[in-house]
Amino acid sequence: MTEDTGSAGAAAGDDVVVARPRRAAWMGGALGLVLFAVFTVVAVLLSESDTGAIFRLSDQIAMVGVGLILGLTCAAFGSPKVRADARGIEVRNVLTTKRFAWDEVLSVSFPDGASFARLELPDDEYYPLLAVQAVDRHRAVEAVRGLRRLHKQARQ
Repeated sequence: MTEDTGSAGAAAGDDVVVARPRRAAWMGGALGLVLFAVFTVVAVLLSESDTGAIFRLSDQIAMVGVGLILGLTCAAFGSPKVRADARGIEVRNVLTTKRFAWDEVLSVSFPDGASFARLELPDDEYYPLLAVQAVDRHRAVEAVRGLRRLHKQARQ
């Protein structure tokens, strides 16, 4: 998605490209809710079942806690974001955020069969752009085109 903003980090009128995963966010959120619900239901039913094992309140609370942690972990896969402007690109993947100046980036690529785009860096290295995913189809194409346009403008 491309937008013109005057937000911090970009001068007014600068072209800014912002990309976030759509389907991964929906699927991660839905799976997170399902996991939390299943663990909560199991925790409630543990006290009422006659399995031979003794489940106390602390065990039930722990089950709900595990469900919450797993649910939040799944939902975190919807958090990646890419924000690029004339000066560089900031990439937030699931656990890390890194900023690259355009002169550090050789190209923006989306290899055939790949699940997500990536930044080609010197010394045969690359950095994944988890926010630009193949399952988002036209949104991914639009994001890659915008990133390539900004990269080209910065390298001229």
